[in-house]
Amino acid sequence: MPVPTAPPAAQTGPGAPAPEPAGAPPALDFEAMAAELLLALRGARSQTAWSRRLGYRSNVAYAWEAGRRWPTAAEALRACGRDNIDVADAISRFYGRRPAWLDGVDPASPPGVALLLDDLRGSASLVELARRAGLSRFSVARWLSGQTQPRLPDFLRVVEAASLRVVDLLTTLVPQGRLPTIGPLADRLDLHRRSAAEAPWLQAVVHALELEAYRALPEHRAGWIEARLGLPPGEEARCLALLQRAGRIRLEGGRFRSEGGALDTSPRPEVGRQLKAHWARVGAERAEQSAPGQFSYNVFTCSKADFERIRQAHLDYFRLLRSIVSTSAPEEVVAVANVQLFSLEPGRSTPAAAAAEPGPPVAAAERHSVR
Repeated sequence: MPVPTAPPAAQTGPGAPAPEPAGAPPALDFEAMAAELLLALRGARSQTAWSRRLGYRSNVAYAWEAGRRWPTAAEALRACGRDNIDVADAISRFYGRRPAWLDGVDPASPPGVALLLDDLRGSASLVELARRAGLSRFSVARWLSGQTQPRLPDFLRVVEAASLRVVDLLTTLVPQGRLPTIGPLADRLDLHRRSAAEAPWLQAVVHALELEAYRALPEHRAGWIEARLGLPPGEEARCLALLQRAGRIRLEGGRFRSEGGALDTSPRPEVGRQLKAHWARVGAERAEQSAPGQFSYNVFTCSKADFERIRQAHLDYFRLLRSIVSTSAPEEVVAVANVQLFSLEPGRSTPAAAAAEPGPPVAAAERHSVR
């Protein structure tokens, strides 16, 4: 799809928008993604030979690839196993750790699929998840309970609605080079992650484009975001250029439009650490400046059991925060919520606090930034 270019009235000169990239991220076609995955799994085998390897008497590979019928998600994941893909290992790499629900269940079974989808949705309600996926909430409820099984394209829809990481899941299951159209989407995501590491203010800038006040501008005004968010000089132009390079924004009607500001850094944990440290420093700077905001701390001693209770309270608070943010309108404020809890004793921590960040892989709009 061609990308609109800036109108003649668009601003030029220092701090003005960079030239528009060659293309914007396409809308995800889940049927095409499913077909590409199935072709990649069959590889050089004939459709008949592949069908037999999967244990079918009929040529199901032909029906799948022709779009006449789709395998269920469990059938597709079982086909991954027949292609010598360790599905449990792939899911663990997708999470960045082995999720607890994998113990005692085959991820390529209907119960395994139901557990995966239910875990990925996190705190999202069935109604909200179905709305994001564009599906019936009754169908989604039956899939999450294991009463029925989703077709592969619908499974991919729910994964994307729950985590915004369907591309990551596919390229974790199958080598990126075997997915000719999905692979470039993964490259674009990786570029966005590297851009976030290069310019941590990037996430705040992309959210500023969603503000009602910015959308009300007649055209993009260089320096407007910088003044609104209190950015260092030149940071607005730098972030906009990186966002354009990554295909995350485009010019439309003289203003920038976000093509999806969510970012999950799970595949690059070092980027996540950099972003957490950056926003902690921003909070410290604002506190030192006596800037408006809520800046509180409490240094204390407690039992290990109560430390775990406090940790859980922090997690519950952050889940509530994400739930409020996900449905908030209109978009009037770009904000940051830093949640920190740690032991001051070097090398000492509770087992729970020392563990990897809990919960399923989620988008950075939920994990690292607030929309």
